[in-house]
Amino acid sequence: MKENYIKNINHGEALVLKELIQYAEGRVSSKTLSQRKDLSISLFAFDKGEGLNTHAASGDAFVYVLDGHVKITIGEAVFELSEGQTIVMPANIPHGLEATQRFKMLLIVVKPEVKAQPQNIVQF
Repeated sequence: MKENYIKNINHGEALVLKELIQYAEGRVSSKTLSQRKDLSISLFAFDKGEGLNTHAASGDAFVYVLDGHVKITIGEAVFELSEGQTIVMPANIPHGLEATQRFKMLLIVVKPEVKAQPQNIVQF
């Protein structure tokens, strides 16, 4: 059996990303496509007025707007994005977002590479 590195979507099939996640009234919906220590890929759907509180992350967060409109704050800067636009929220800089209309996004977070730890080898 082949291991799938990307989950929760069909493989070998043309898909429309914004159709893979649905809005829920008064809520944020999410679907994880891949989750590793150094990488996560997720789809989100935010109802109008929903958002993510300001926080800092250990990796760069790439946002691609699939549908709707969002206000994104990075540090002191505020950006208004709509369908087809993208922005990177840099690692370790406080950022947050609010759906000014219903809004869907693809979120890719890339963290520092996880280095293999040397194993203690005991020789006799």
